[in-house]
Parts: sequence; structure tokens; C-alpha cells
Amino acid sequence: MHIQPWSVEFDDFLHDESRNRGHAETISFPRAEEDVRAAVRELHADAVPITVQGARTGLAAGAVPQGGHVLNLSRMNRCLGLRQDEQSRFFLRVQPGLVLSELRKYLAAKAIPADGWDAASLAYLAALAEAPEQMFPTDPTETSATLGGMAACNASGARSYRYGAMREHVTALRLVLADGDVLALQRGACRADGRRLALTTEGGRRIDVALPRYEMPHAKNASGYFVADDMDAVDLVIGSDGTLGIITELELALMPAPAVTWGVSCFFAEEGQAAAATVAAREHMHHVAALEYFDPSALDVLRRARATGSAFAALPELPASFGCCLFVELQAASEEEAMEDVERLGRLVEEAGGDAGASWVARTAVDRETLRFFRHAVPESVNMLIDERRRTEPAITKLGSDMSVPDEHLADVMALYRSTLAEAGLESAAWGHIGNNHLHVNILPRTSGEFAQGKELFRRWAHEVTAMGGAVSAEHGVGKIKRDFLEIMYGEEAIAQMARLKLAFDPAAQLGRGNLMPEQLLPAMGDSPQWRDKRDRRCADDPACTPVAKEVRA
Repeated sequence: MHIQPWSVEFDDFLHDESRNRGHAETISFPRAEEDVRAAVRELHADAVPITVQGARTGLAAGAVPQGGHVLNLSRMNRCLGLRQDEQSRFFLRVQPGLVLSELRKYLAAKAIPADGWDAASLAYLAALAEAPEQMFPTDPTETSATLGGMAACNASGARSYRYGAMREHVTALRLVLADGDVLALQRGACRADGRRLALTTEGGRRIDVALPRYEMPHAKNASGYFVADDMDAVDLVIGSDGTLGIITELELALMPAPAVTWGVSCFFAEEGQAAAATVAAREHMHHVAALEYFDPSALDVLRRARATGSAFAALPELPASFGCCLFVELQAASEEEAMEDVERLGRLVEEAGGDAGASWVARTAVDRETLRFFRHAVPESVNMLIDERRRTEPAITKLGSDMSVPDEHLADVMALYRSTLAEAGLESAAWGHIGNNHLHVNILPRTSGEFAQGKELFRRWAHEVTAMGGAVSAEHGVGKIKRDFLEIMYGEEAIAQMARLKLAFDPAAQLGRGNLMPEQLLPAMGDSPQWRDKRDRRCADDPACTPVAKEVRA
């Protein structure tokens, strides 16, 4: 592994799925933790900014570099070992560049590559072959995501309704700091004392951290650093957007795969009916893994995509009477249990005003794949539509929200979206995780004026969702795109507390430049006396250097 100067062959690494584009001077592709440590030691001497990347499937521009070095971990994709605890649960150690779809293939085939494993891990691998099939439950829409990237933004996805987000399933990790030192964290081994956290690196350095004082919302949340009284140190790293260190190893808790997985697509004429069915399903259904929603505009997007032919010609036909869709995934121990829930769901659909006879039930692997294609075709079709519009309006991008609210505010937030979109006259399509009160409302601008209007509407939503006790980012992380929303949610002083936390891990602010917090809060290079003087003089002339910023950077 070596650091390479930038050239056009690397230009694809300047963007992620947010469609934002950055710049960088160098790049490296480590294959092992020691490669990472060697690279960051070299970069640390000059306090070079470092942007960590995986598969670049993120939607918040967290992997888009703002100068400096790109550390791409996609070649760190090995499985490292396996263990089993006294309850017969399996725990798999992986490098951060392993792709989720590959992990799923390994687990389904019970054939995990075991090159270089020790004898104990090989023995547990033999036990895994005899055990029921295992799965890793975190389920983002994009299965080409890397596990390290999923940890960095606390990814979740459709099945978070049942299984929660990535954080709940990480039991240990290794974190390389900006100076090349390492933190090895095992769940349960290091906890905060109230809001004070003390850590010791493998090199013997002590890191004393004052955790921010803000309270996390009672809603699905990937907004900034996770903090709580007496929290586990592992939880701080998950969702930190590459700003504290570089994850070089993860230990994942596996679980037995369900015996039966069925999918049911329920169609309604009106959105209120789908919302009512969602509330009823949460109360009365017993084996639900996911509750997903597609609004009328999302179904129209699919109809247009199907009519154009090409890859989307295989989509099922959507009759005009299908106004919107509630997709329910059931995971049960037997077909009898699953059928009981299908019948129960049918009654709930009828009570909400829908037609249970119009529902699609997918029981076979082929049918389930058809419904999965249906679900994934919506964002793909929207992206294609925006790419087409960018040919004449290159400044626009898709604007996708990622906000969530507590259960009691589902109807309120849906009414907010509908009324404000109608008032603004903006085209949109919404889909997502209605079971967690978490819809991705996508504004589809046609002009740069509509693009600016949509961004302003998102700011309004951020204020309203915060007032409901919700989160401005439920699963995509904050990255660079939602940085301003974070201040709306927590306040200026909380962002300053986050900056102090970051500087305890990364004193020169090299890692994840631009993610989570404004750069004005952080030093732009090393913290030498010469730099302090230069920084202070620059800050004195910088209107963005608020009193809080000056306090953090002092």
C-alpha cells in the first residue's frame, strides 16, 4: 500500500450517491490495519485532511473529500474470525470494506472465507456449518454498502422496524486514530461515568472526553454523535461519520435466520388509509419485520418507468385504482404463523378502507425478489429522472429527506409534508419506513429555482420535525449535506460540544473534514503555536467565527 498522487483515473472517488463532488490531492487503498496506520502516520506530520471511504453508497456526502487525502477501505474486505458465546450466538469479525451482499452470500451458503483464521475460529466455523442458518439483520436498501460505511452512519433500512439500526448489532471494533494509535473497544468493557468517558489507546495515551449534554430523540435517529448517561464507548463510534477515527475491524452479532419470510403489498386509494393500516399493524401484528410505504407519486414514477421499457419492463403492472402501497414483510417460525398474520393483515386493510383482495402476497423466493425489485426500482427511477433533468439544469440534484418522528406524530408529519409541498407547488415522490414514522420525501426539481425552494422547504421541515421530538437524520447520517439541520435539532452550543469531543480524538481535525460540524469550529491544520497564531488572526477577520467557534478553537 502506498499513497498515490491524484490523477484522472481516480476521479470516480470524488463523489458518492449524494451526487455531490469534491476534490483531493492523494489517495490510498489499504488492505490491512497496518497499512492504514502507516498512511495516517505519514499524513499526520503535516495534518493533511483525511476522508474515509467505503463503497460510496452514502446519501449525505460523508465520503466526498474536501481536499487532502482519500483513504478508501474497499480492499479491506476479509472476514477475520468467528466466535460463539455460552448462549450459542455467533460473532463474526470483519474488515470494514466487506460488502453487505457478500456477507449475506457467505452466511446463506455457510461458506465464510477463512484464510488466515486461528484454530479457535475454524472450530467455530465448523459449528456454524451444523447450526441453523445465520443472518445479519441490518437492511439498507443499497446492499452494495460496506459494513464499515454502515457503521459510520448507523445505517438501518426496512427491517429496522423489528431489529433496530446497525448500532445494536456491533459488539466490538478497532479504531485507528489520526496519529496512527489504536483504540480497541469491546461492548461492555468501557462505559462512561455519567457524561464523562475515559479511554486508553493501545499506545498508552489517555483520552478524556466530555460527552455533549443534548438528549437523543425518542425516534429513529442517526443525527450526530450518540450520547447518553453511562453509555458504552462502542456506541459513540457507531454513527460518528468518520470524524473520530478509522474503523479497521468490526465484530458483528449474528442471529438465526427466520424459517419463513413472506412479503405482502397492500394497496389503498388514499394515503390516510395506508397510515391508518400502519398504526393498526403496529398494534395487532405479531411477526412484522418491515412496514414500508410508497405514495401515489412514487407509484406514478414506477408506471412511467415500466412504460419506457428497458430494465423496468419486468415491473408488475399497477392498475390506476392503486393509489398508494403499504408493503409488509413477515418473518415467522412457520407457514401457519405467517398465514395467521396474513389473514389478520387482510382484516386490518379492510377496516382501514382498502381492498384485501387486491393485495399481492409473495411466498416464494421468486415472488419475494419481484417485490424487492419493485421496492428498489422507485429510488433508481427517481435518480434516472433527475439525471435526465440535469442535462439541461446541471446545478440541480435530487433532494431527499431522511427525517423521523415519534409514533404519535405520524399523521402530523405526513400532513406537514402534503400541505407544504402543495403550497410550494413542487413535484415530489415519497417512500420509506413508515413503521418507524420515517419517510424519504424526495423533491424532484426541474429548475435551479425549484432546487433552492426545495432546500428551504427542508429547513422548514427540520424545524417542525424537531418541534415534534423527531430527528433530522434517521438513517443516512449527517455528512456534509445535513450539517445545518443538526444545529437546528440540537442548538449551537451542542454543536460546539460535539466539536470539543472530536478534538479530543483528533486534535488537528484531520478526519472527516466538513462532516457533522462547520469547519470554522475546528483547526484547519496542526495545532502548533505558529498555527494557533495564524488561526486566531484569520478567525478575527472571519464573520463565520462566532463566539462559540472561537471558544472551541481556543
